[in-house]
Amino acid sequence: MIPAKRIHTVEEYYFSKKLREVRGLIAAGKPIINLGIGSPDLQPPTVVVTALEASLHDETAHKYQSYQGIPELRNAIADFYQKNYNVSLNANDEILPLMGSKEGIMHISMAYLDEGDEVLIANPGYPTYTSVTKLLGAIPKYYNLDASTNWLPDLAKLEQQDLSKVKLMWVNYPHMPTGAKATKGFFERLIVFAKKHQILIINDNPYSFILNDEPLSILSIAGAKDVALELNSLSKSFNMAGWRTGMVMGKAAHIQHVLKVKSNMDSGMFYGIQKGAIKALESSKEWFTELNKIYAKRRELIWELATKLECVFDKETAGMFVWAKMPKNSNLTSEAFIDKLLYEKDVFITPGSIFGTQGEGYVRFSLCVSEEKIKEVIKRIEQ
Repeated sequence: MIPAKRIHTVEEYYFSKKLREVRGLIAAGKPIINLGIGSPDLQPPTVVVTALEASLHDETAHKYQSYQGIPELRNAIADFYQKNYNVSLNANDEILPLMGSKEGIMHISMAYLDEGDEVLIANPGYPTYTSVTKLLGAIPKYYNLDASTNWLPDLAKLEQQDLSKVKLMWVNYPHMPTGAKATKGFFERLIVFAKKHQILIINDNPYSFILNDEPLSILSIAGAKDVALELNSLSKSFNMAGWRTGMVMGKAAHIQHVLKVKSNMDSGMFYGIQKGAIKALESSKEWFTELNKIYAKRRELIWELATKLECVFDKETAGMFVWAKMPKNSNLTSEAFIDKLLYEKDVFITPGSIFGTQGEGYVRFSLCVSEEKIKEVIKRIEQ
């Protein structure tokens, strides 16, 4: 049987392939330490697991659930956004729970893109934005980011281009992979840009609370709901990556378009997961304080590791990664650099090139590893 032509527009996800190789090395007896993946190794709040367990005996627990999530979950999301971002959302029609924000990328794209439409995508940036765009027959239109502008897009430069076919623009702050933070002023300029060119902005915002004292939502900007959606997730903030719990927020009309797609793709989120998510969203700020104490200690060790590898990095960043420029005297590509570490030191980190051409010459370290393991990596490098 011949597969659809769209399959040939994308490659298998880098981590899907590379982690197969890493697992093979582990199976062969190699003591690999994985500093590549942003999958939290810590536990979610205890009350979250308790809520899931308690919900299993509820009368409706094992039935199909609403495509829009139970009202209590939407209310919890609205309260969370009001408390943490000072954003007011109508829980009835401005919030749509998702089975992870990654599915939201597909749903939003399917709701808005026709074949031949163009999409503004950051370089470097999350590879899924490009993959989904290509799968739908739309055209990625990359805007370059670099350290000189703190990894923020140059909107004036973008306006010099033909934007007449652009329907969507993906932004992601705090930024993955660099950890750069947006400012309120930047978001204000971005909303003006979007209104001028009739482009829907989607801010993918799962790293707000990781090593970041000033969480910021694009929806806090006046007029943002007219031209912006925001994706968020419980994966990073509450150590619930495997629960696949996210949400998209914005103007009711925009959410309704996304719901049309979503309601044809799934049959609702498992009830118990929704009950656990509610408890997570009700957590006090002390949860983030304690979580960030752990990540701060790990980041100090990763900075030490990066320094020993003669890499250069910015300490004024957020999120659960350290983005580092490779040594000036290195004549290796970023993939060759990380393979050298993998095969010689049994350490896996992520090459910057998988995030786009602007990521070449950089590597990314994950903080989702215990202090003990990071110290072991440092010892291996010293040897």
